[in-house]
Amino acid sequence: MVSYRWLEKLLFPRTLINWNKLRSELDDKTILITGASSGIGEQVALMLADLNVHMILVARRGEKLLALKQAIEHKTAQVSVYPADLRNKEELEGLIAYIEQLSGGLDFIVSNAGISIRRSIHDSLDRFHDFTRTMAINYMAPVQLLLATIPLLGTSKGHIINVSTINVLLLPMSHWAAYQASKSAFDTWFRSTALELHTMGITTTSVYLPLVRTPMIEPTQAYRSMPAMNPYHAAQIICKSMYTRKRTYKPWWILFGQWGSLMFRWLWELWIPASLRKRRS
Repeated sequence: MVSYRWLEKLLFPRTLINWNKLRSELDDKTILITGASSGIGEQVALMLADLNVHMILVARRGEKLLALKQAIEHKTAQVSVYPADLRNKEELEGLIAYIEQLSGGLDFIVSNAGISIRRSIHDSLDRFHDFTRTMAINYMAPVQLLLATIPLLGTSKGHIINVSTINVLLLPMSHWAAYQASKSAFDTWFRSTALELHTMGITTTSVYLPLVRTPMIEPTQAYRSMPAMNPYHAAQIICKSMYTRKRTYKPWWILFGQWGSLMFRWLWELWIPASLRKRRS
């Protein structure tokens, strides 16, 4: 399922899942997966299809969710789909109402829904809506969803898995202001809240992923030739965290990136503006 070039094999070592542990941990559990219609969320759902779980799959594209349900429903897992744009207040509140009436409660949330925008600030001067819609899905929606479901997760001693990005751990990049601000906002909120959630018996995991080859990155041509993690591999990491319950996942090399961000920030902040000026001239 994972085909890597040599550099990708080095950057993204294999993840092995103990299926017996995962099966035991998830037996008869209810799992909510947002952003489930493609990419990482879809791969997580397919990976859990042979387990005795109830998956609630959420995404904007209802037809994609129904196709995914049809691909899974002849297997072991029970699947419910809830089409919703989590940026829409009414649709998000509808999802919350649906979850609250579940007879079996809720055990896991995989917070995966998100949007990425790459645009220079010069091209954003008349596009404030880029920032509001990015903040809406990457920050406001997961905050509201978790605030509503924390009581259910407290009862079940549940587990929240936030699918984040290594960008929040490194220096900000030009052209990514909307995306990085929104992802950093939720990462900070989630880590702060985790300190209290742990006292309630709720486990939290922050999965800091590198570039992943999903439909979300396709519009950015520069990413097509860059090393990227396979979404199946990302799903393996998420599923493994369901039984290891580790607080974080980070690529092995991210420490070098963080060290470089600290030591060479001054050089970065000199080089990037000079590079941008050269492109415009």
